[in-house]
Amino acid sequence: MTNIATFQQLKQEVAEWRRYLHQNPELDYRLHNTARFVAEKLASFGINHIEQGIAETGIVALIQGQGGDGPTIGLRADMDALPIVEASGKPWSSTVHGQMHACGHDGHTAMLLGAAKYLAATRTFKGTVALIFQPAEEVELPSGGLKMVQEGIMDRFGISQVYGMHIEPGMDIGKFGIRFGAVMGSQDDFDIVIKGKGGHAASPQETVDPVTIAAQVILGLQTLISRKTDPLDSLVLSVTKLNAAQAYNIIPDQVEISGTVRTLKSSLQDFAEREIPKIAEGIALGFGAEIGFKYLRSVPVTYNHSEETMHAVAAAQSLVGPSAVDEAVKIQMGAEDFSYMLQARPGSFIFVGNGPTPACHNPAFDFDDEALPYGIGYWVKLVETVLGR
Repeated sequence: MTNIATFQQLKQEVAEWRRYLHQNPELDYRLHNTARFVAEKLASFGINHIEQGIAETGIVALIQGQGGDGPTIGLRADMDALPIVEASGKPWSSTVHGQMHACGHDGHTAMLLGAAKYLAATRTFKGTVALIFQPAEEVELPSGGLKMVQEGIMDRFGISQVYGMHIEPGMDIGKFGIRFGAVMGSQDDFDIVIKGKGGHAASPQETVDPVTIAAQVILGLQTLISRKTDPLDSLVLSVTKLNAAQAYNIIPDQVEISGTVRTLKSSLQDFAEREIPKIAEGIALGFGAEIGFKYLRSVPVTYNHSEETMHAVAAAQSLVGPSAVDEAVKIQMGAEDFSYMLQARPGSFIFVGNGPTPACHNPAFDFDDEALPYGIGYWVKLVETVLGR
């Protein structure tokens, strides 16, 4: 019977892989060195079925169990870094200026490689494990998760269930968090162009000032949440970009506003797409301006399916015990493109503790290598749970 001590034995080697990936981050789909590293490791484990170039630099590798026929389950890790200047101060800090693994994807990749090494050596399961190494989780559409699904990996490899994992700063190492149903929010993005009449800043009466109109629109949009939605519903609307004139003495012809919408319900996505332009247009018309509007459905809700989430809970509990698994972890309104895989196949997404580190996307963030055995162990326990003889 496997226990956490089994996977502690892999920690030093897997930590070396993780730190190499951390020192050599790559962005979006341009993961040529990362993909090469992953493929070489998989081959060294004796895995013969390795397919590269999926969604440009993605990889799917298959491990057949020795227990006979059975289903194929997918285990997914994302591989890309972020365009951030690292400030962690660690000896293995990024060697590429302006790029770093600030969201733990180096750890995700290393943990799945560690599980792959163990599973390839033991193969004490029936059916097949599909190891999914995904590029471009951190990009706008089309993201790597969407492209891998569009390129048919579920049908091509016969995947019937799919599972994902993400580290969680602030959660103790050795603990897991999961919940049934929606676990992370959707992401939609919008652009509003306010078209006024520019002129000299000393003569505002001769203009239709889109800057002051933009200020009113930004404040007005918040009433969609405070006055037009149920307080018990989850809706986040944040304006994150504002582009106007670049000089002190110019009132511009137009101002561009952009932002993001996060929800847990498709009906609220419909609401936001319908009501945002109404608010913006009403305010703009009152001042004699016009608007242009675009709304992009970016990433759907990450939704954990019931049966597969029961498997995930059982796997985590068998590794660390029931008290270390939170089955009602707080919903996060951040988005995760693993949601596309969960739309294509039933599955579940779990969080693994990373200790008291800085938050993800922070320049000081670093994956804690003490978490590695728990991620590796979870993957192995999940395979034993779903594909056990």
